[in-house]
This record gives sequence, C-alpha cells and structure tokens, in this order.
Amino acid sequence: MRIYNTLSGQKEEFSPQGDEVKMYVCGVTPYSDCHIGHAMSYVIFDVVRRYLHFRGYKVKYVQNITDIDDKIIERANRLSVSTSELAEKYTDSYFEDMAALNVERADIYPRATGEIPKMIEVIQGLIAKGYAYPAQGSVYFRVRNVPDYGKLSHRSLESMMASEGATGGDDKESPVDFVLWKAAKPGEPAWDSPWGKGRPGWHIECSAMSLKYLGHTIDIHGGGQDLVFPHHENEIAQSESFTGIKPLVKYWLHNGLVQLGEEKMSKSLGNLVTIKETLAKYSPDAIRLFILSSHYHSPLTYSEEALAAAERGVERLRQTFRGKLGEKEPTGEMITETYQKQFIEAMDDDFNTAQAVAILFELAHDVNRASEAGYGVALAQQVLADMAGVLGLTLKPPEKPVLDAEPFIGVLISTRESLRQAKQFQLADEIRAKLDELGIALEDTPKKTEWKRK
Repeated sequence: MRIYNTLSGQKEEFSPQGDEVKMYVCGVTPYSDCHIGHAMSYVIFDVVRRYLHFRGYKVKYVQNITDIDDKIIERANRLSVSTSELAEKYTDSYFEDMAALNVERADIYPRATGEIPKMIEVIQGLIAKGYAYPAQGSVYFRVRNVPDYGKLSHRSLESMMASEGATGGDDKESPVDFVLWKAAKPGEPAWDSPWGKGRPGWHIECSAMSLKYLGHTIDIHGGGQDLVFPHHENEIAQSESFTGIKPLVKYWLHNGLVQLGEEKMSKSLGNLVTIKETLAKYSPDAIRLFILSSHYHSPLTYSEEALAAAERGVERLRQTFRGKLGEKEPTGEMITETYQKQFIEAMDDDFNTAQAVAILFELAHDVNRASEAGYGVALAQQVLADMAGVLGLTLKPPEKPVLDAEPFIGVLISTRESLRQAKQFQLADEIRAKLDELGIALEDTPKKTEWKRK
C-alpha cells in the first residue's frame, strides 16, 4: 500500500509502527446538523478503516467530539439552552446521520469536556519546557520556539504573520502565538485550572486526546484540507514539544472539500445541504457512491444531477447483485480473480475509490452479460457484494422510495396520458424523456402505463 502524506507531499509506502494501526480523525463540533461536507470526510475515513481491515490490519480508531467551543456557546445563548444540552442534541444527531450512511462507529469518541485534566497536564508540561506562557488568566504557545513550525502546511513563519488566527493582543508575546487555555468570560462555562477558571483552546483538545488514547505517535491522522493550518500544524507543535518525540503522525491524510459552485460548503458561509436533507431524497448507498466516485484528495462539487446519477448507478449494482443466476456451468473464478486483483491495486494506490468504483461497474457489466447468456454467476455476484462492502455499500433496496417519488410519478403519468389523448405527443414524450433521465422507465401496456426504476 502507498499513501499520500501531506507532510512529505508525496506517496509513501504504508508501514505502521505496530500490529495495530492507530488512527485519529478530527470529529464534529456539535452545534447544528451535519452537512454533506461532514459526510464526505467521515465516509472517506470509514472506507480507509474498512480497507485496512480488509487487508488484514487491526485498527484502533479515535474520533473526538469538540463539545465546548465559541460557536456552541453563541448558539446556546441564542436559543436559551445550556451548552451541554445543545452539544448533546447535535451529537446524537451526528450519530444518527452516520448510522444512516452506514459509517461504522469509531472505537472511542472522547469529548473535550471530559478530557480537561489531560489538557491541563499537557499545558503544564509545555510551560515547564518553555514552549508556553500564562498571561492574564490565559495560556499561549510560543510558536517561535519551534524551529520546524509550518512543516505540514509548508508555510514560513513570515507568511503566517498576516494569516488567519495570527492576530495580536495585549497578552500575547507574538501575533503567531496561539491560545492553549482561555481565561473565563462572564456567563460562559468554565473549569478550574492552575491559571484560574477558563476553558481549553481548540487545538490542545486533539493533542491531549490523541496522546491519552493512542500514545506519542499515531499511524494515520485524518481530516479535511481546511484543518491543515492552523489546527493540525498546531497539533504537531504542541504534541512534539510536550513529548520530545517525533513524528506525532506518520501519515497525514486530508480529504478535499465539498463545494457548491465555486464556494466551499460550510456552516460559517451558510451554504449548507444537510445530511438529513440529502437522505430524504437519496439512498445512503447513492450518497456514498457520489462521494467515493471522486478521489478523496479532490474537491467534490455537490449537485442534484450528480446524486441522481449516483442513485441510478447504485440501482444498477443492486440489480446485478439480485439478478438471475443462470443455469449453465458457472463462469469460473478467472473473471472474479482479475477484478479482485484490480480492486486491491486501486485501493492500495492511496485509497483510489474512484478507480475501485469503476471496477465494480466493469464487474457488474460482465456479470450481467454472463447471466443473460445463461451462465451461473453466483460467485461473481458475491465478489461484487464483498468489494462493494469494503466501500460501505450495502446494495440493499432503499427502505423508502427514492425522492418519495410514487405520488409525483403518478401525477406525471396521468398528465402524460391526458396529453396523449389531446394528441400533444411532443409534450408527452418530453415527460417520458425527463423521467428517463431520472432513472424511471415507463412501459405502456394495453390497460395502463407502468413504471420501474432502471
């Protein structure tokens, strides 16, 4: 296996440090419903873990939950609820979304508010080593004391001086220093510390949690590309300065971001399509196929057309898996072995799910052709299902009609029939063509018009 490492900027042979792959992925800040950008990241790292299991590795997977944060406090105040109540509500919502998308649970979900003693321990250690300093009840990290700071994002200290997060303040020695502990503000949740009441900064949370649950060196650390700087850069600085051990992470994996047009989909921009909204229109398999049909490094452009195409594609795979078996001698293992080998080669090459998906459809095409010729295809169907399973595709029929389509299709069929009776054949044909584009095939019988999904 070869994996692209953000730190080195190139593909590297995957060689974990022990029998168990240690994997940490940055989790959610639960203050509203998750969107398709979250789905992209967690589906991708779900597939990474599934494939590692497929290749025979044991995996210990940790994913944090940032259940205290400026945005949580702001929204809780606006809704007149406690921060814990708000965070609990949207943490539950997150788990519902992940279960619906067939994302397997991580082994551990540490929450920021439950790990404050470890954060204080790390901050105290950084102060003792001269990497951090208290000021007016807060504690800051001295970035200039880390000679290789910027190695993950490949940025110089000078370029960071004017960057996001590098703002000055009366209590900071340098604009590039970042907060480890925030002094308490009136009306905000706060915890006791050696520096007075306060709460942890964002970056220290992941360092404390990964050190506590995975040790000094992680095999895989994942997250979106928007986390490379400053979050992951600061994680490296904190953790390696505290332990004196390098590297914190052997392989940094970052997924591309979901876009609506030219803009990144994000809560701050307000251009969100939530997972729940998408699940109301499309099956979980279709959403996963939409995400996995692009390489995980690449940006993913959200569109209804792309998801509808994924739905049609997934239905073709379902029909192949459920199709007739044929009565002639089985096709043998040669075809399936070839496709299995190609699938592994694709996934071994930096988890190339786009190529793996293409191989699934090629196998489905050959299975259908063999089945139509009357050959037994049970083995090939099972191989198709097994490879789809590595990608988290269930190939089960959707529990409810895609797009809740029945009532609307019935109306369109009725309208089409009225147009035909009025000899408006061109408009009637346009309705049929549009339904065909959406994966709905019409069949006119002597008694009525029937429809089915293609």
